[in-house]
Amino acid sequence: MHPQPLDLVRLFKALGDATRLRLVGTLAHGPRSVEQLAAVAGVGSSTVSHHLKRLASVGLVEARAEGPYSVYTLDRAPLHDLAERLTGDAALPDFAADADLDAFDRKVLATFVDADGRIKAFPTQAKKSLVLVRYALNAFEPGVTYTEAQMNERLRRFSDDTARLRRAFVDHGFMQRTPDGAAYWRV
Repeated sequence: MHPQPLDLVRLFKALGDATRLRLVGTLAHGPRSVEQLAAVAGVGSSTVSHHLKRLASVGLVEARAEGPYSVYTLDRAPLHDLAERLTGDAALPDFAADADLDAFDRKVLATFVDADGRIKAFPTQAKKSLVLVRYALNAFEPGVTYTEAQMNERLRRFSDDTARLRRAFVDHGFMQRTPDGAAYWRV
């Protein structure tokens, strides 16, 4: 079972400190007492105890009593789970499962397209222009070859600057054309 995104955030926060990382690295070599860890990390025992408590809260370290001392060991399972979660086939996209990935496109279209679906103006930012190019591309079916006249006829629904849109389709690799520009098709 994989940790939930909130668990991953807690784990990253616990690891997001140089002293705690040094402690984890030291414990990877074997069990150590607070005093031994303090000497290695170059900080006081109370500081080490504070960091160990933080690491223990996410399951990275465990303590066991050995006489008057507590000896800490590293539990690698959370790190293995983290590595598996981050490198699995669907891992990273899962973090954005509830994100509205089309929000930017909708905002650009609302700004630059009128109520009739025509492009009012082309933005200067390339990423915004690309949204408009993809919007107009929907008028063309994959596997169909279009003449330049057919392209222009469909593109006039979006803009009078049909050459700009045709050129953008080809430049962005959405369409190919014959060398003379007489025929276009979606890739």
